[in-house]
Amino acid sequence: QVQLVESGGGLVQAGGSLRLSCAASGSIFSIDDMIWYRQAPGKQRELVAAITSGGSIKYADSVKGRFTISRDNAKNTVYLQMNSLKPEDTGVYSCNAVRIGFTYWGQGTQVTVSS
Repeated sequence: QVQLVESGGGLVQAGGSLRLSCAASGSIFSIDDMIWYRQAPGKQRELVAAITSGGSIKYADSVKGRFTISRDNAKNTVYLQMNSLKPEDTGVYSCNAVRIGFTYWGQGTQVTVSS
């Protein structure tokens, strides 16, 4: 089992920044991908950014150049630095970990960007 706890969400004005953290605990060995998703009200959940155990990274087109995902394996934590935030970035951001074919989710953290 893997437990994931997100933090760092909040209310910010457009153009501002937030840094989300996702701390993993439990059976953390062999965690492959760590992924940030978000879900806006009335919309489907979408992938925001992903990082593999080898450090490969991908981003949604809508956040490229503004968001940065990083991973600290020593702290078992993945981060999402979000800059130049827009109102359309509002949503619940959830951390996801893939380990040996199983998927684990955190509880999510709310990000609200005001215009």
